[in-house]
Amino acid sequence: MKSNELRDLSLEQIQEQLKQERATGQQLRFAHAISPLENPARLKVNRKNVARLLTEMTRRQNEQALTPAQ
Repeated sequence: MKSNELRDLSLEQIQEQLKQERATGQQLRFAHAISPLENPARLKVNRKNVARLLTEMTRRQNEQALTPAQ
């Protein structure tokens, strides 16, 4: 998922996607510990997706904090 696609999502959708990505990452790590994954690069892609989601959430929180309350 690209950063520009994340900007179109709502905060609730981002949080749900983050939960799914973290669960997928955990499953991939467990599967890789038992037997090597066919494509171990999926672990790296998963970590980057989680980082993108967290970055977008932080950006929105910072943006919200900077806007004056009305």
